[in-house]
Amino acid sequence: MIRRRTHNFAAKETGSWRTEKPLILSDRCIQCGICIEYCPEGTIIRDDGGVEIDYRFCKGCGICGAECKSQAIEMVREPDEG
Repeated sequence: MIRRRTHNFAAKETGSWRTEKPLILSDRCIQCGICIEYCPEGTIIRDDGGVEIDYRFCKGCGICGAECKSQAIEMVREPDEG
């Protein structure tokens, strides 16, 4: 069973200051949902096509990638602004 975290993110979008972001490699993802369970911000959800990350709230901590047993989440550097 996948539990979804419920947070009130209405005024706290934090994704703009991260230096890396998780990228889901769909060809490796086995839909186990472990990333959903371990995301401390609750930004990963299950949708019809698999799992999806709401980057507006993702802080880029990398916990999801570290816990992924199929190595389906890769942390990639955010482009420098300016």
